[in-house]
Amino acid sequence: MTHLNITVKGKVQGVFYRASTKAVADQLGVKGYVKNESNGDVFIEAEGDKFALEMFLEWCHEGPQDAEVTSVESNEGELKNYRNFEVVKKSI
Repeated sequence: MTHLNITVKGKVQGVFYRASTKAVADQLGVKGYVKNESNGDVFIEAEGDKFALEMFLEWCHEGPQDAEVTSVESNEGELKNYRNFEVVKKSI
């Protein structure tokens, strides 16, 4: 299992990015959460096996249909053993 902290930049709010991210994460068996940041970015904590996370990251670069992703930064973090994937409405 690997934990990734992912920051997605670009036109990624107001385009169903979080809801689409959850759908993809659920399909791939990725756990964690996604939330909007006040600066317009989307922040994701994702945990899963290497293959699932590679597919997930690949999707993050595309996003949903109306998104315009300019960059995706990811780095490994400490495992938190999330049990599911959630859309966070407010900052944690």
